[in-house]
Amino acid sequence: MNITNYIQFDGDNLDTAKGAGLISTIDRDMDIKVVPFASDNEKAPTHRVYAKSPRGHDIEVGGIWKKDNQDGKPYYTLSIRKLRYNANLGRFPGQDDAS
Repeated sequence: MNITNYIQFDGDNLDTAKGAGLISTIDRDMDIKVVPFASDNEKAPTHRVYAKSPRGHDIEVGGIWKKDNQDGKPYYTLSIRKLRYNANLGRFPGQDDAS
């Protein structure tokens, strides 16, 4: 089975972890890398999301934001502007590690 639409982080603390993954839509597959982003702006993303241009350059395509649910518990949401792709991040079914 091929897994699509995932990000694998390199640590348990998602606020500071780097990641890599794959975003797939009906017309494209995009390998992505995720890099932590520090800012004093509370509306800024926690991570920048990059993909490769056709010539192999890293280009910023979106971000990951940390939000709080109705119970005040944190969760993360991914947005890729060009694709109009938005997703809440969570563990893969059966996954037992935090990354």
